[in-house]
Amino acid sequence: MLLEVDRVNEPVDELVDKLHRYTEWFELLAPKADAIKEKAARGAAVHDFRLWSRIYPATGREGYVPVAFVFTGKTAAQRESRMRRLEQAARPYFAGEPYSGSGAGITAVDYHQAVPVVVTELERITADPAGAAGKVWRRLGREEWQTLGEALDNPDGDRLYAVQWEQARRRKAEREAADREARRPVCTNCGAKFTDDRWEAVRGRGASWGSDSDSLCGSCADAASARAEAQRLARRQAEEAAARAAAEPPAAARSRGVFRIGRRR
Repeated sequence: MLLEVDRVNEPVDELVDKLHRYTEWFELLAPKADAIKEKAARGAAVHDFRLWSRIYPATGREGYVPVAFVFTGKTAAQRESRMRRLEQAARPYFAGEPYSGSGAGITAVDYHQAVPVVVTELERITADPAGAAGKVWRRLGREEWQTLGEALDNPDGDRLYAVQWEQARRRKAEREAADREARRPVCTNCGAKFTDDRWEAVRGRGASWGSDSDSLCGSCADAASARAEAQRLARRQAEEAAARAAAEPPAAARSRGVFRIGRRR
């Protein structure tokens, strides 16, 4: 952590300028780093190309190396005013950004390119029984006083993003499933919805979609196919019987004699 002690005796703009210079330094490329790959990197991966990561150990949290301002001197009201003015003016350096491409419902903050800034007062530290280990630190952008570990943590960062992204993915899947169900065909014979296999089979036939059989569910289509096959078989049998009858020679005509019986006179 980088530490700045301020005696409330210089313009706030000087403190903001320090954060600006820190940010510029954090963005310096390491020797022989690939600038093209660095620009394409996202999240924590970008730091692998930066000089600071070769000098400082990994913080285990999102963002650059934290900067702490310890104010002392003047009155408590003056120190509070100074912290508020620093918070307002330095927001571009510590506030983070929305996650790239995040949709509705994603409120998590991307802190990977931000400088975590915490503030405290020497008077507050000395008055707390736990000293600097107590709840004497405030992360700029927050209102509560916390321990240093709590102040540097990012509960609204990557962890929240992972939860919200999963929730958004699940909501999208549910919407898509509902839309699919709304489009699922219904059998025109029995009114049952098509099974996935039946729907896919019908869709797979492409141009044949819309035929009479394709408007039936699997069971009804099978029954209709069986009836049609029985009808075809019956027709074929009838045609074959008619053909056999037509091929048989005609029966010999039975001869008929004409007898006249007269009365003997």
